[in-house]
Amino acid sequence: MAAVQRITSRNARFQQWQSLLANRNKRLRAKEFLVQGVRPITVAVEQGWPVRALIHDAGRPLSRWAQELLRSTAAERVAMSSELIAELGEKGEAVPEVVAVLEMPEDDLGRIPVGDRFLGVLFDRPTSPGNIGSVIRSADAFGADGLIVTGHAADVYDPKAVRASTGSLFSLPAVRVPSHREVTAWLDHERDRGRPVAVVGTDEHGDAELDDFDLTGPTLLLIGNETAGLSTAWRDLCDHTVSIPMSGTASSLNAANAATAVLYEASRQRRRAVR
Repeated sequence: MAAVQRITSRNARFQQWQSLLANRNKRLRAKEFLVQGVRPITVAVEQGWPVRALIHDAGRPLSRWAQELLRSTAAERVAMSSELIAELGEKGEAVPEVVAVLEMPEDDLGRIPVGDRFLGVLFDRPTSPGNIGSVIRSADAFGADGLIVTGHAADVYDPKAVRASTGSLFSLPAVRVPSHREVTAWLDHERDRGRPVAVVGTDEHGDAELDDFDLTGPTLLLIGNETAGLSTAWRDLCDHTVSIPMSGTASSLNAANAATAVLYEASRQRRRAVR
């Protein structure tokens, strides 16, 4: 087992890790982010994400899970005082036993596999990191192949997004791209390879209602910004648009809820198609 470094003061390394919580630019420059919680860390390790450091609470005995994690993971070990590790945790929550420092993967659309039954989700300019995490969780639950986040948006690796994904971030490729241009080039490439991916946007005035539309073929689902919906560029690129049938007085759904509804319907149709 590797030697343990001990941190008991707000030294440069502590300040660097603390800055990853709130500073997106520093996360990007360092290519790393923080993760806490038994399930998220366990899933990240199982899925082979590179772990740069494991920081554990020096003020209490380690659980069996933490002991096994430290023993089996090839990462720097850091014992940190309870007061300091609490500052790396979520406000209002219990002091984390372990905080993992993970390496951030490249934002490469090639990480998302495109097969004959491809199902992807694109989230256009989301403003809420919690919504990003929730969409990742739903996409993972309903068998999607990946998530694309486009434009000037909240960060996939924001602590709130990581927490809301409950570990699904480490099972489902999530890729950030600046605009629709990168996605269009990627789709053109996949179509040239014989993958006729249909781009299907969600809109309250869609061409068809969700449950009447065939989602069994290769499909990229588009979810718009929480306030403005899909941008004009994405509306123009949609092959089809669908609306979610609703009753009651609500005029629309939260973006993450809308994504979940469409993903469920796609999953339902695909399960029936293979029976």
